[in-house]
Amino acid sequence: MARTPKKDEAEGIKVICRNKRAFHEYEIFDTLECGLVLTGTEVKSLRDGHSSLEDAYAKIDGSELWLLGSDIPEYAMGNRMNHKPKRPRKMLLHRREIEKFAGKASQQGFTLVPLRMYFKNGLAKVELAVARGKQQHDKREAKKKADAQREIRRAMTDRRRT
Repeated sequence: MARTPKKDEAEGIKVICRNKRAFHEYEIFDTLECGLVLTGTEVKSLRDGHSSLEDAYAKIDGSELWLLGSDIPEYAMGNRMNHKPKRPRKMLLHRREIEKFAGKASQQGFTLVPLRMYFKNGLAKVELAVARGKQQHDKREAKKKADAQREIRRAMTDRRRT
């Protein structure tokens, strides 16, 4: 039986890391794909699959977009020219996209959160989202919904087996 490729694999996307906490902590409104300015040792470390977006966020500084708090560990085979793991990284977007995104993100309570980092056709990309933080009762409600859906799926598979 042949394995069918996933949607990401079909598009030439190799996911490096995901920000799983973002979907729990934030309500996602709009997403956008951005390029990243990286050094050579950062790219090699990413190709090894080492990266974290757990505490990362994006900030608009003038007409530039910066990724702050993302962790790309030093490359193991790097020499004294290795990069700093938590340095700010410039993100690549067209000026009108930055202006459009800045308008949404500057509203009260909204922030820019990276959802995943991946290679697309050999280039490092970040999926960035405009999000608003969830309150505790919203998180509980989302967890109850997910548990209910899981129970429904489990009941349906049990029903098919009998």
